Amino acid sequence: MLRITFLGTGGTLPTPNRNPSAILINREGELLLFDCGEGTQQQMMRAKTGMKINSIFITHFHADHFLGIPGLIQTMSFNGRTEPLDIYGPEWTKQFVNLLVQLGYYKLGFVINAHELKDGDVIDKGTYSIGAIATDHGIPSLGYAIEEKSRTGRFNREKAIKLGVPVGPLFSKLQNGEPVIINGRTILPSEIIGKSRPGRKIVYTGDTRPCESIEKVSTRADLLIHDGTLADELKDWAIETKHSTAGEAALLAKRAKVKQLILTHISSRYSESTEPLLHDAKTVLETVKIAEELMEIEILLSD
Repeated sequence: MLRITFLGTGGTLPTPNRNPSAILINREGELLLFDCGEGTQQQMMRAKTGMKINSIFITHFHADHFLGIPGLIQTMSFNGRTEPLDIYGPEWTKQFVNLLVQLGYYKLGFVINAHELKDGDVIDKGTYSIGAIATDHGIPSLGYAIEEKSRTGRFNREKAIKLGVPVGPLFSKLQNGEPVIINGRTILPSEIIGKSRPGRKIVYTGDTRPCESIEKVSTRADLLIHDGTLADELKDWAIETKHSTAGEAALLAKRAKVKQLILTHISSRYSESTEPLLHDAKTVLETVKIAEELMEIEILLSD
Protein backbone atom coordinates (compact mmCIF):
# COMPACT_ATOMS: atom_id res chain seq x y z
CA MET A 1 0.00 0.00 0.00
CA LEU A 2 1.19 3.49 -0.84
CA ARG A 3 -1.54 5.99 0.02
CA ILE A 4 -1.32 9.78 0.06
CA THR A 5 -3.81 11.78 2.13
CA PHE A 6 -3.97 15.55 1.63
CA LEU A 7 -4.57 17.01 5.08
CA GLY A 8 -3.87 20.63 4.19
CA THR A 9 -3.86 22.08 0.69
CA GLY A 10 -4.12 25.85 1.20
CA GLY A 11 -1.66 28.66 0.68
CA THR A 12 -0.18 30.92 3.31
CA LEU A 13 -3.60 32.00 4.60
CA PRO A 14 -6.03 29.28 5.68
CA THR A 15 -9.61 29.50 4.43
CA PRO A 16 -12.86 27.87 5.60
CA ASN A 17 -12.26 25.18 2.96
CA ARG A 18 -8.49 24.73 3.05
CA ASN A 19 -6.05 24.11 5.89
CA PRO A 20 -2.34 24.99 5.70
CA SER A 21 0.08 22.49 4.18
CA ALA A 22 0.19 18.88 5.38
CA ILE A 23 0.46 15.61 3.47
CA LEU A 24 0.42 12.13 5.01
CA ILE A 25 1.93 9.16 3.20
CA ASN A 26 1.10 5.67 4.40
CA ARG A 27 3.58 3.15 3.05
CA GLU A 28 2.79 -0.37 4.19
CA GLY A 29 1.57 0.98 7.54
CA GLU A 30 4.47 3.37 8.08
CA LEU A 31 3.12 6.91 8.46
CA LEU A 32 5.24 9.75 7.07
CA LEU A 33 4.02 13.32 7.55
CA PHE A 34 5.28 16.01 5.17
CA ASP A 35 4.73 19.49 6.60
CA CYS A 36 2.33 20.09 9.45
CA GLY A 37 0.38 23.33 9.30
CA GLU A 38 -2.02 24.35 12.05
CA GLY A 39 -5.03 22.06 12.36
CA THR A 40 -3.23 19.02 10.97
CA GLN A 41 -4.09 16.74 13.87
CA GLN A 42 -7.80 17.54 13.49
CA GLN A 43 -7.55 16.70 9.81
CA MET A 44 -5.94 13.39 10.74
CA MET A 45 -8.90 12.68 12.98
CA ARG A 46 -11.33 13.51 10.19
CA ALA A 47 -9.43 11.32 7.74
CA LYS A 48 -9.12 8.54 10.36
CA THR A 49 -5.45 8.06 9.55
CA GLY A 50 -4.35 7.50 13.13
CA MET A 51 -1.56 9.47 14.80
CA LYS A 52 1.21 6.91 15.02
CA ILE A 53 3.51 9.05 12.91
CA ASN A 54 6.92 7.51 12.31
CA SER A 55 8.62 10.63 10.94
CA ILE A 56 7.85 14.27 10.16
CA PHE A 57 9.52 16.03 7.22
CA ILE A 58 9.49 19.83 7.14
CA THR A 59 10.10 21.59 3.83
CA HIS A 60 10.86 25.01 5.33
CA PHE A 61 10.19 27.16 8.34
CA HIS A 62 7.35 29.38 7.26
CA ALA A 63 4.60 29.18 9.87
CA ASP A 64 1.98 27.58 7.62
CA HIS A 65 4.21 24.51 7.27
CA PHE A 66 5.08 23.71 10.89
CA LEU A 67 2.71 25.36 13.40
CA GLY A 68 0.68 22.16 13.79
CA ILE A 69 3.60 20.24 15.25
CA PRO A 70 3.45 21.49 18.90
CA GLY A 71 -0.16 20.43 19.33
CA LEU A 72 0.38 17.15 17.51
CA ILE A 73 3.28 16.03 19.71
CA GLN A 74 1.38 16.97 22.86
CA THR A 75 -1.54 14.83 21.71
CA MET A 76 0.83 11.96 20.96
CA SER A 77 2.26 12.25 24.47
CA PHE A 78 -1.18 12.43 26.11
CA ASN A 79 -2.10 9.28 24.17
CA GLY A 80 0.82 7.42 25.73
CA ARG A 81 3.38 7.44 22.95
CA THR A 82 6.81 6.19 24.04
CA GLU A 83 8.47 5.53 20.65
CA PRO A 84 11.00 8.14 19.48
CA LEU A 85 9.88 10.58 16.78
CA ASP A 86 12.21 11.68 13.99
CA ILE A 87 11.83 15.20 12.61
CA TYR A 88 13.72 16.01 9.42
CA GLY A 89 14.14 19.35 7.74
CA PRO A 90 16.53 21.98 6.41
CA GLU A 91 18.81 24.31 8.33
CA TRP A 92 17.32 25.37 11.72
CA THR A 93 15.60 22.02 12.36
CA LYS A 94 17.71 21.31 15.45
CA GLN A 95 16.98 24.71 16.98
CA PHE A 96 13.29 24.22 16.21
CA VAL A 97 13.18 20.86 17.98
CA ASN A 98 15.05 22.26 20.98
CA LEU A 99 12.43 25.01 21.28
CA LEU A 100 9.63 22.52 20.68
CA VAL A 101 10.45 20.30 23.65
CA GLN A 102 10.68 23.36 25.92
CA LEU A 103 7.39 24.84 24.79
CA GLY A 104 4.57 24.78 27.35
CA TYR A 105 4.25 23.28 30.84
CA TYR A 106 4.30 19.61 29.91
CA LYS A 107 6.80 16.77 29.72
CA LEU A 108 6.86 14.58 26.66
CA GLY A 109 6.77 10.84 27.13
CA PHE A 110 9.04 10.23 24.15
CA VAL A 111 12.25 11.49 22.58
CA ILE A 112 12.32 13.68 19.47
CA ASN A 113 15.35 13.26 17.24
CA ALA A 114 16.22 16.22 15.00
CA HIS A 115 17.91 15.68 11.63
CA GLU A 116 19.10 18.54 9.45
CA LEU A 117 19.28 17.66 5.76
CA LYS A 118 20.79 19.26 2.69
CA ASP A 119 20.34 18.77 -1.03
CA GLY A 120 21.29 15.25 -2.06
CA ASP A 121 21.02 13.65 1.39
CA VAL A 122 19.29 10.27 1.31
CA ILE A 123 17.60 8.43 4.17
CA ASP A 124 17.85 4.70 3.46
CA LYS A 125 14.79 2.86 4.75
CA GLY A 126 15.75 -0.55 3.42
CA THR A 127 13.16 -1.24 0.74
CA TYR A 128 12.81 2.46 -0.08
CA SER A 129 14.54 5.78 0.45
CA ILE A 130 13.67 9.43 1.06
CA GLY A 131 15.88 11.96 -0.67
CA ALA A 132 16.20 15.68 0.08
CA ILE A 133 16.00 18.02 -2.91
CA ALA A 134 17.04 21.67 -3.11
CA THR A 135 14.13 24.00 -3.87
CA ASP A 136 13.88 27.71 -4.64
CA HIS A 137 11.84 29.55 -2.01
CA GLY A 138 14.18 32.30 -0.84
CA ILE A 139 14.96 30.68 2.53
CA PRO A 140 16.49 27.29 3.40
CA SER A 141 14.00 24.85 1.89
CA LEU A 142 13.79 21.27 0.69
CA GLY A 143 11.55 19.02 -1.32
CA TYR A 144 11.43 15.26 -0.81
CA ALA A 145 11.46 12.22 -3.09
CA ILE A 146 10.08 8.94 -1.75
CA GLU A 147 11.43 6.18 -3.97
CA GLU A 148 11.07 2.42 -3.65
CA LYS A 149 13.89 0.16 -4.70
CA SER A 150 13.51 -2.10 -7.73
CA ARG A 151 11.61 -5.33 -7.23
CA THR A 152 12.58 -8.77 -8.45
CA GLY A 153 11.15 -9.66 -11.85
CA ARG A 154 8.23 -12.03 -12.24
CA PHE A 155 8.89 -15.76 -11.78
CA ASN A 156 7.94 -17.70 -14.92
CA ARG A 157 6.45 -20.86 -13.42
CA GLU A 158 5.58 -22.44 -16.76
CA LYS A 159 9.10 -21.99 -18.11
CA ALA A 160 10.62 -23.44 -14.93
CA ILE A 161 8.47 -26.55 -15.23
CA LYS A 162 9.30 -26.84 -18.94
CA LEU A 163 13.00 -26.79 -18.05
CA GLY A 164 12.41 -29.67 -15.64
CA VAL A 165 12.46 -27.78 -12.34
CA PRO A 166 10.10 -29.61 -9.94
CA VAL A 167 7.59 -27.55 -8.00
CA GLY A 168 8.94 -27.03 -4.49
CA PRO A 169 12.14 -25.86 -2.79
CA LEU A 170 14.06 -25.38 -6.04
CA PHE A 171 11.53 -22.72 -7.09
CA SER A 172 12.44 -20.80 -3.94
CA LYS A 173 16.16 -21.11 -4.64
CA LEU A 174 15.71 -19.62 -8.10
CA GLN A 175 13.53 -16.83 -6.71
CA ASN A 176 16.28 -16.06 -4.19
CA GLY A 177 18.83 -15.69 -6.99
CA GLU A 178 20.49 -19.10 -6.63
CA PRO A 179 21.15 -21.40 -9.62
CA VAL A 180 19.89 -25.00 -9.51
CA ILE A 181 21.11 -28.15 -11.24
CA ILE A 182 18.61 -30.38 -13.03
CA ASN A 183 19.82 -33.58 -14.70
CA GLY A 184 23.34 -32.22 -14.83
CA ARG A 185 22.32 -28.87 -16.33
CA THR A 186 22.71 -25.62 -14.43
CA ILE A 187 19.63 -23.42 -14.65
CA LEU A 188 20.24 -19.78 -13.86
CA PRO A 189 17.67 -17.49 -12.19
CA SER A 190 17.91 -15.17 -15.22
CA GLU A 191 16.39 -17.94 -17.37
CA ILE A 192 13.27 -18.05 -15.19
CA ILE A 193 12.91 -14.59 -13.69
CA GLY A 194 12.02 -11.56 -15.79
CA LYS A 195 13.59 -8.12 -15.69
CA SER A 196 13.50 -6.26 -12.40
CA ARG A 197 10.45 -4.06 -11.95
CA PRO A 198 10.69 -0.44 -10.84
CA GLY A 199 9.37 0.66 -7.48
CA ARG A 200 7.08 3.64 -7.02
CA LYS A 201 8.27 7.24 -6.78
CA ILE A 202 6.53 10.28 -5.26
CA VAL A 203 8.00 13.78 -5.21
CA TYR A 204 6.73 16.60 -2.98
CA THR A 205 8.15 20.06 -3.58
CA GLY A 206 6.82 22.19 -0.74
CA ASP A 207 6.83 25.90 -1.68
CA THR A 208 9.12 26.66 -4.61
CA ARG A 209 9.73 28.21 -7.97
CA PRO A 210 10.11 25.62 -10.74
CA CYS A 211 13.74 24.47 -10.58
CA GLU A 212 16.10 22.06 -12.28
CA SER A 213 16.71 19.99 -9.16
CA ILE A 214 13.00 19.16 -8.81
CA GLU A 215 12.63 18.43 -12.52
CA LYS A 216 15.61 16.08 -12.53
CA VAL A 217 14.49 14.06 -9.50
CA SER A 218 10.89 13.94 -10.75
CA THR A 219 11.79 12.15 -13.99
CA ARG A 220 9.13 9.48 -14.62
CA ALA A 221 7.74 9.81 -11.10
CA ASP A 222 4.41 8.14 -10.42
CA LEU A 223 3.24 11.32 -8.69
CA LEU A 224 4.57 14.86 -8.45
CA ILE A 225 2.96 17.06 -5.80
CA HIS A 226 4.01 20.57 -6.79
CA ASP A 227 3.45 24.11 -5.60
CA GLY A 228 0.63 25.49 -7.75
CA THR A 229 -0.17 28.59 -5.74
CA LEU A 230 -1.21 30.98 -8.51
CA ALA A 231 -2.71 31.21 -11.98
CA ASP A 232 -0.42 32.09 -14.88
CA GLU A 233 -1.69 35.66 -15.06
CA LEU A 234 0.02 36.28 -11.69
CA LYS A 235 3.40 34.95 -12.76
CA ASP A 236 5.16 38.17 -11.72
CA TRP A 237 3.77 37.80 -8.21
CA ALA A 238 4.78 34.12 -8.19
CA ILE A 239 8.33 35.10 -9.08
CA GLU A 240 8.43 37.76 -6.35
CA THR A 241 7.06 35.45 -3.65
CA LYS A 242 9.04 32.40 -4.83
CA HIS A 243 6.03 30.26 -5.71
CA SER A 244 4.93 28.55 -8.93
CA THR A 245 2.01 29.09 -11.23
CA ALA A 246 -0.16 26.16 -12.29
CA GLY A 247 1.10 26.35 -15.87
CA GLU A 248 4.74 26.44 -14.79
CA ALA A 249 4.29 23.37 -12.60
CA ALA A 250 2.56 21.54 -15.44
CA LEU A 251 5.35 22.40 -17.86
CA LEU A 252 7.96 21.02 -15.45
CA ALA A 253 5.90 17.86 -14.97
CA LYS A 254 5.56 17.41 -18.71
CA ARG A 255 9.30 17.75 -19.27
CA ALA A 256 9.95 15.27 -16.45
CA LYS A 257 7.42 12.80 -17.95
CA VAL A 258 5.64 12.31 -14.62
CA LYS A 259 2.60 10.06 -14.64
CA GLN A 260 0.43 12.35 -12.54
CA LEU A 261 0.67 15.92 -11.24
CA ILE A 262 -1.24 17.28 -8.25
CA LEU A 263 -1.11 21.00 -7.51
CA THR A 264 -1.23 22.12 -3.89
CA HIS A 265 -0.63 25.22 -1.71
CA ILE A 266 -3.63 26.87 -3.39
CA SER A 267 -3.89 30.61 -2.81
CA SER A 268 -6.93 31.92 -0.95
CA ARG A 269 -7.65 33.93 -4.14
CA TYR A 270 -9.19 30.76 -5.53
CA SER A 271 -11.57 30.04 -2.66
CA GLU A 272 -14.56 30.41 -4.98
CA SER A 273 -13.15 28.36 -7.83
CA THR A 274 -9.87 26.67 -8.77
CA GLU A 275 -10.88 26.59 -12.44
CA PRO A 276 -8.26 29.21 -13.47
CA LEU A 277 -5.51 26.99 -12.05
CA LEU A 278 -6.85 23.84 -13.65
CA HIS A 279 -7.29 25.59 -17.00
CA ASP A 280 -3.70 26.85 -17.01
CA ALA A 281 -2.30 23.44 -16.06
CA LYS A 282 -4.42 21.41 -18.47
CA THR A 283 -3.37 23.64 -21.34
CA VAL A 284 0.03 22.00 -20.88
CA LEU A 285 -0.67 18.60 -19.28
CA GLU A 286 -3.81 16.49 -19.12
CA THR A 287 -2.88 14.29 -16.16
CA VAL A 288 -3.23 16.98 -13.50
CA LYS A 289 -5.51 17.52 -10.51
CA ILE A 290 -5.98 20.24 -7.89
CA ALA A 291 -5.47 18.91 -4.36
CA GLU A 292 -8.56 18.97 -2.17
CA GLU A 293 -8.87 18.58 1.58
CA LEU A 294 -8.84 14.93 2.72
CA MET A 295 -8.38 13.72 -0.87
CA GLU A 296 -6.73 10.30 -1.03
CA ILE A 297 -4.57 8.90 -3.82
CA GLU A 298 -3.27 5.34 -3.90
CA ILE A 299 -0.25 4.56 -6.05
CA LEU A 300 -0.36 1.01 -7.37
CA LEU A 301 2.61 -1.16 -8.25
CA SER A 302 3.24 -1.48 -11.96
CA ASP A 303 4.21 -4.60 -13.85
